[in-house]
Amino acid sequence: MRLLLVEDDDHVAAALAAVLAKHGLSVVHARSGEEALKALLPDAAEPFAVVLLDLGLPDQDGFEVCGRIRKISATPVIMVTARSDVRSRIHGLNLGADDYVVKPYDTGELLARIHAVSRRNAVPPAGGAEQPAEEGVPEAPLRLGAVTVELPTRQVSVDGTAVPLTRKEFDLLALLAQRPGVVFRREQIISEVWRTSWEGTGRTLEVHIASLRAKLRMPALIETVRGVGYRLVVPAAPAAPAP
Repeated sequence: MRLLLVEDDDHVAAALAAVLAKHGLSVVHARSGEEALKALLPDAAEPFAVVLLDLGLPDQDGFEVCGRIRKISATPVIMVTARSDVRSRIHGLNLGADDYVVKPYDTGELLARIHAVSRRNAVPPAGGAEQPAEEGVPEAPLRLGAVTVELPTRQVSVDGTAVPLTRKEFDLLALLAQRPGVVFRREQIISEVWRTSWEGTGRTLEVHIASLRAKLRMPALIETVRGVGYRLVVPAAPAAPAP
């Protein structure tokens, strides 16, 4: 597996590259945002499976680099940073990052996340969200109160206004929306959406849930079932006026 490491500290990069190489990963080191973007341009080399992106780069902020990467490449991006606040995590995910690892991290944790996001490109998203409908039979959109989810086109709208979601946000919403009212265990969601059973993904799940609630502006749409997981609650239709 070929990996692009975007890190301005040569000592940190060298140590991490050595560890990753022991686990069979081929690492290309970029010291700035511009170097990373040039490395991602199509060429004859094997494409990168994952980008490890540090946010504290010398030429531009890592968030900006992530946004620019998303305009030229679908390669999974893992942000690696000391910024641990939830707002930074949500901002990174909204820009198209696939995961977010906070320093200092355990090497085993990082490796698990690398393999988890790399599998995303090889395995269709959860719940058959991108599986084509039967030829000639358009798949009906899911209507959940004011929310409409169109699985074939991966479009979501609230009261007719489109709401842009990241890939994982859509996959998560699609999974819950196809069985409203059903409680999905955290482990089941992680398995279906992230294609991994690794426990550390739970924090990423919480961030995606928070982001979905904020974007849809309907905090009650996704209910937390304490100690179990989450379920989608369809808002009740307004009562008809008395005759």
